[in-house]
Order: sequence, then structure tokens, then C-alpha cells
Amino acid sequence: MRALIQRTTSAAVAVNGKTIGQIGKGLVVLLGITHNDTDQDIAYLVEKIANLRVFEGEKSGFDESVLQVGGSVLVVSQFTLYGSTKKGRRPDFNDAAKPDVAEELYKKFVQKMKETGVVVETGQFQAHMQVSLVNDGPVTLMLES
Repeated sequence: MRALIQRTTSAAVAVNGKTIGQIGKGLVVLLGITHNDTDQDIAYLVEKIANLRVFEGEKSGFDESVLQVGGSVLVVSQFTLYGSTKKGRRPDFNDAAKPDVAEELYKKFVQKMKETGVVVETGQFQAHMQVSLVNDGPVTLMLES
């Protein structure tokens, strides 16, 4: 499981021109799921994301977590995080989990993230989405279970 996270001052996701998820200060989580991901991968990444110190505190620029600053999380399914461009010019997505498996794990991930106490917004699984955000810093990190 891969999560590309971006610290943001605001973010939104739209489908067919309609905003379906929106946050202010917080994290955008682009979530990629592969074939062998399990509930353990979900637990690891949720704990890591909720407690990762990437927000400015009194001491430094990376001193507090999204929970500590009262931020929100926008989770967007992103199968292209498992795209491979090693051969040819068109990416293949053989390492991405099949949609039925991925959707179940995505929903579990969102639920576990909500259980941390952080406000969670989402995109729409398997939809063509437009994601907009103001990356604060910029801060962008790749996490992998």
C-alpha cells in the first residue's frame, strides 16, 4: 500500500464539476492499493499518517501531527501510484489491485482514519476526479507499508 501525502492549506475533489470532498488545513492522501495489501497495511499507514509530524509547532516546522493541529484528511483512491513505466511509453497497472479488492480496502482505510478522530473527506472510488489543492511548503511525502 502506498500513500502519497501532501500538506495543504486547502483541498477539494470534484466529480462532474461537483465538489464531493473538501478540507482546509490538513493532508491530502493519494492512496494506492496493490494485490497483497491487508488490514495490517491499513493499520500501519493510518497510524503513520495520523501521527506524522509534518506541521509547524512552537519548536520547528515539523513538530506536530494532523491530529495535534486539528487538521483534516482528504483521501483519494489513486491506482496510478502502482503504474510502471519500465517498458514502452504507456504505463501498465499490473501491480494495482483489482477494483473489487481495492475498493474494499479503500473503504476500510477511510473508516480506520475516521476512527483516529481526524475529520475525513473522500473522493469517489473509480470515478474520474479533479483534485485541487494548495500544497503548503511544499511538503510531499511517499509512505509505503
